Amino acid sequence: MAVHKDTIWDRFLSPIIRSLIDEDKLRQFYESIDWEAESDRFSNPQLIYPDYYLTQNFHGIEGGYLNANAATTYDPITQYVLPPNETWVRQGLIDAIQGTPRRILDLGCGTGSTTLMLKQAFLQAEVIGTDLSPYMLFMADYKAKEAGLDIQWLHGNAEQTNFPDASFDLVTASLLFHETPPKIAHLILHECFRLLMPGGEVLILDGNQKTLRQVDWLTQIFEEPYIKDFAAGSVDAWMGAAGFEAVQTHELWWVHQVTRGMKPLPAAQKKTFASSIVEDLGSQGIPAPAF
Repeated sequence: MAVHKDTIWDRFLSPIIRSLIDEDKLRQFYESIDWEAESDRFSNPQLIYPDYYLTQNFHGIEGGYLNANAATTYDPITQYVLPPNETWVRQGLIDAIQGTPRRILDLGCGTGSTTLMLKQAFLQAEVIGTDLSPYMLFMADYKAKEAGLDIQWLHGNAEQTNFPDASFDLVTASLLFHETPPKIAHLILHECFRLLMPGGEVLILDGNQKTLRQVDWLTQIFEEPYIKDFAAGSVDAWMGAAGFEAVQTHELWWVHQVTRGMKPLPAAQKKTFASSIVEDLGSQGIPAPAF
């Protein structure tokens, strides 16, 4: 089991954040919920929790995300620790989407903050959120109902979703990769590639790897067991290794990044697409580019 450490968060930041949170209100909400009954509604009895998730603390919480305390406190804390503004950071992922998706999968959705924003941005799309914590899924569902949004929540891991091949045109993950070992991030991206239709998009929002490498104290703030390994890697390279094309990473507010990739179109479809562009440009008297 993970051993708790005396982190910068414990010594300095936690007292400040706690002073900003209405702990009495949180306690009342926590005590008003039958957490075991509610989490059972989302639990998949066939799921075997992976060791990388089961044996670690995340954000300094004993037992990681597999408890009601994590689900209750995640949102109140996160709003203060995603500078400069949590909504702006998550909106960065939404703004990077180039198509108009009809079926969206949000991996490692947690309490559903990004998932809700995806549904609000694409109201006609079917949106599904998956997570390993049934407690977090309860909170996500609670928030969706409060917002009047129809979203499906599923208990499962991101590296083996069991959805059919080519069943989504957008797959996203927010703040997931820094909480997984790089080998799992690789597996997740390969799963994203399998799940996407040709021409579909994958978008990954997480910490800025370049910044995390240059400013070591950022990796020491929270009890994040895999963040140093994440910082040493490259989501761009991981996407390329999974088969994605047109991979690009954009910085968000210095400490965050959004990486986008596209599943390649089949050669015949690419040719048809290029021909349609040439024809359209020709009708406008514009010289066609070289493909």
